[in-house]
Parts: sequence; C-alpha cells; structure tokens
Amino acid sequence: MAEQLGIASISAHGVWLLAGDRELFMSYEAFPWFKDVPIGKILHVEEPSPGHFYWPELDVDLGLESIEHPERFPLRSRADG
Repeated sequence: MAEQLGIASISAHGVWLLAGDRELFMSYEAFPWFKDVPIGKILHVEEPSPGHFYWPELDVDLGLESIEHPERFPLRSRADG
C-alpha cells in the first residue's frame, strides 16, 4: 500500500503534514511560506523522493529533518539576497 501524503490540518498557528504514519507540525513562525497563502496552494504537496516534500505552487522544498528540527535550519528566502 502506498504511503499517505497530504495536509492533515491547517490552523491559525500552522500546518500539519501527514507523511506515512506521522503527522508533522509546521508552525508559521518557523515556516512563514505557508502563512497568508490560499489553502489550495498548501494542500498541493508532493514527495519527489523519500523524506523530501515539495509544494510546487509555492516553490517550497523541505526535508524531513528541517520539519522535525527547524531550529537547525536558519530561514532563507530568495529575498534575503
């Protein structure tokens, strides 16, 4: 049976990603790319390789480790130059 992948919940505080048998929380503070965007763009998530998640409509790539331990990965965006 294929692994489950999708968004389990979206709240005022962040997004819950369902990946297999795990639910991973991504707060808007640690993952600001998901705040203030249309829900449909958050719901469209792909897993191009195991433990690598991609939101094509937001051009956001996240690895499992960065979701589990965001404090280890300083925020970077194209705007940071």
